[in-house]
Amino acid sequence: MLGRVRITRPARYTGGARLYDLLSGERPVYRAGRRLGIAELQLRPGARVLDVGCGTGLNFPLLLDAVGPSGALVGVDASGSMLSRARARCQSRRWSNVTLVEADAALLDAALSRSTASGLFDAALFTYSLSIIDRWQDAFAQTLCRVRPGGRIVVVDMALPVGRWRVLSPLARLACFTGGADITRAPWNLLLETTSSTTHRVVRGGHIHIGAGSRP
Repeated sequence: MLGRVRITRPARYTGGARLYDLLSGERPVYRAGRRLGIAELQLRPGARVLDVGCGTGLNFPLLLDAVGPSGALVGVDASGSMLSRARARCQSRRWSNVTLVEADAALLDAALSRSTASGLFDAALFTYSLSIIDRWQDAFAQTLCRVRPGGRIVVVDMALPVGRWRVLSPLARLACFTGGADITRAPWNLLLETTSSTTHRVVRGGHIHIGAGSRP
């Protein structure tokens, strides 16, 4: 099911949605962050999880495997084209417990209230999305309010590589520029400052950070 609100769609994720999974560097670089981040959500069968900036649904298989058929997944993205790919993924896998909401994450509360996806969630996830969202602090704050007390929230995002991995910095900058990401933003720090029982992991030579915490 797809809920809609009036938004401005990000152009770079409209024409490129069809090739995103192929060209995003998912397998060699970014899948590691997704796997570690989803593990930090500590999901159980029957859980209700919110995927903010879900894109084409690359997180969906791992999330749905964790919550099972009795759980529920709500994916939010500002790009209708990306959500079309996510919807096709759901249809091909016959996932019936996924709701897709087209919305600016900074207006998340209003978007969810107008859809069938209202209420609190057991967990919420941002993977490589807070470095792209313009009003990312608002997006994080509204998402945190949608997680039940004690529920988990995870931010997976990017920074420049460090140490001997620094030689890959030009490639990292190019990838972030192509995707419209601000590689200097470090959005996981906001999570670490506002949640409890936090963890912070760094992989891929410092390029990928995984911050996790529980809503107080």
